[in-house]
Amino acid sequence: MTTISIRKYASENGALAGLVILALAIAIMQPAFLNAQNLLNVGVQAAVIAIMAFGMTFVVVAGGIDLSVGSIAALAAMVGALTAGPIGLVVGALCGLVNGALISYGKLPPFIATLAMLSVARGLTLVFSEGQPHETDALVTFLGSNLAPMLPLPLLLMLAFFGITGLILTRTNLGRRMYAIGGNEEAAKLSGIDVRRQKLWIYALSGLFAAAAGLVLAGRLGSAGPQAAAGYELDAIAAVVIGGASLSGGVGRATGTLVGALVLAVLRNGLNLLQVPPFWQQVVIGAVIALAALLDSLRRR
Repeated sequence: MTTISIRKYASENGALAGLVILALAIAIMQPAFLNAQNLLNVGVQAAVIAIMAFGMTFVVVAGGIDLSVGSIAALAAMVGALTAGPIGLVVGALCGLVNGALISYGKLPPFIATLAMLSVARGLTLVFSEGQPHETDALVTFLGSNLAPMLPLPLLLMLAFFGITGLILTRTNLGRRMYAIGGNEEAAKLSGIDVRRQKLWIYALSGLFAAAAGLVLAGRLGSAGPQAAAGYELDAIAAVVIGGASLSGGVGRATGTLVGALVLAVLRNGLNLLQVPPFWQQVVIGAVIALAALLDSLRRR
């Protein structure tokens, strides 16, 4: 293999190797980690962040960022609890469209536009909920249930969204345009791509996936809370970056994002099993995120 091939292989599979090493290390220190029920719990814990991160992957591949996904998830879950789940999905997609419009036609930087939506969506969640959690209906509750004793629906939904994300990125014109925009936006414009319209679709997808993640979270908890999914946007970005996507755009895969979400879930589960205090867990997870960002920077050099 040439040096370039080795670098490409390491870039595409480094997260998977890290996941395997992390799982083995935890299993050695705490054999209960390999219990079948615990491994299922890891998958279920990863589901919400993974679904949200798949939507974030579209944005990052296109060279953007979306800080509003956690708040959109909470708003969609609350709307779904007060009305019906599908309406929550519509609300999420509409929030994403607003983000896309502010960025494409309002010329706002993605950081500012989505930061504003973070505040607006969280504020609306508080307004609609009056600061109180609300029980979910049967449909939303079903999303967090088990189809069988060892067959949790959130895990199946995560795999379904993984497949959808992979298909969009690799088999559709929209996916190819995401890579083109993230790789070189000016070149994409010159090649005839309507970048502004594409960004509307990209951020709408991010909002839709965030809403789906919020409904799954509400289904697992049996209620939608005004502070639900707080900080989840950071985990979603971390999962995408750990999975090998570049924050400068043009690089990212559904497989990598799935692995990144599993790394975070395995790390949290392992730290809990090892009885690491919660405050120190935050320190460890923050260090892992910083390391992933550093590796991304080194790859781009």
